[in-house]
This record gives sequence, structure tokens and C-alpha cells, in this order.
Amino acid sequence: MSELEKLLAWSNLPVPGVLHQLSLHQQQEVILWAKKVVSHNTEGLDDLYNAISMIVKYIPHFMVIPLMVEHIRPRIAAGVCIKMGVEQATGYANDLPLEYFSEVSKHLDAAMMAQILEKMKKQTAEKFIHHELKHHQTRLLEIAEHLNRRLLEIVAKLVILPEHKTDLINTPHNTVIDKIRAMQ
Repeated sequence: MSELEKLLAWSNLPVPGVLHQLSLHQQQEVILWAKKVVSHNTEGLDDLYNAISMIVKYIPHFMVIPLMVEHIRPRIAAGVCIKMGVEQATGYANDLPLEYFSEVSKHLDAAMMAQILEKMKKQTAEKFIHHELKHHQTRLLEIAEHLNRRLLEIVAKLVILPEHKTDLINTPHNTVIDKIRAMQ
């Protein structure tokens, strides 16, 4: 993947075809410009996420959860979650509505999501896994690469994989799929 594709993939938006028509030097200029724009427009967000994570420690969950769901976009909640760390984030994850937590999880790194799931209440983690298998199977496979055996067994119990291994030849998740198959 080129540097341009990596940058644009970060945004989860398709790479505009016209950018591939630029010379390598021109692509590098676009990349530098995009990084400056992002840096300029996100200046101070890390401090904000950190401040929010410190403030909510002193507000009861029953007050924070409804405020979060109604007023904080999932991407922002994920940024706060990262600053909180796994322990505190898990406390909120257990109480968040499933659909909202699913949206937040899209903005968290797969390894952190696995750690959160491993610390969540078993029933809540299982509901999340079931939901993600139904709606975002590829994302769950990314997370599953980092899961402990207990949760991977839950994934294996719930997931339906194609009968033939040849149906999954071009997937980057072959290793975790093989582990899941062995558990089924």
C-alpha cells in the first residue's frame, strides 16, 4: 500500500482515483498537506480527551452513560476511551447500549478492543460478539486475532464459516480463522 493509500485508508474513505494520476512527488505534497490539515484541525483534542476521561471519573455511571450516548459521538467517545485506559473504559463498555458501543469500537484499535472484551462481563461481551458477527464480521475477525482462548471459543461457537477453506483464500484473517475452525 502506498503512503497515499495509507493516509486515505486512515479516514475509512475511498481513495479518489484522481490522486493516483499524480506523480509520486505530487502525491507526497498532498500527503504533507493532508497531515497539516488534520494536525491543525485536531490540535488540542488529545488534551480534551484526557480532560474528559479525568472528569468522568467523578461522575456516577448512571449520569455519564445517558449523556455520552445522547451527546458524544462515537469517535469522540473512542478518543476518551483510549485516554481512560482499558480498566476504566471497560466499566463504561459494560453499561453502554450495544449499538452505541459497536460504533465506538470501530474507532478503537483491535488489540485494545480485545482487552476490553476480555475484561467485560461475559454476557455483555457475548452479546457484543454476536452483534459484530451479524453486522461487522470482518472487524470482529480483526479483534479476534487478539482475543484470549475463552472469548475465541465464544466466537467459534457463534460464527458460521464457509465449508471450504478455498472460499477464504484471499482474506488477511486466515490465522484466526484456522484457530476458530479448530475450535468448532
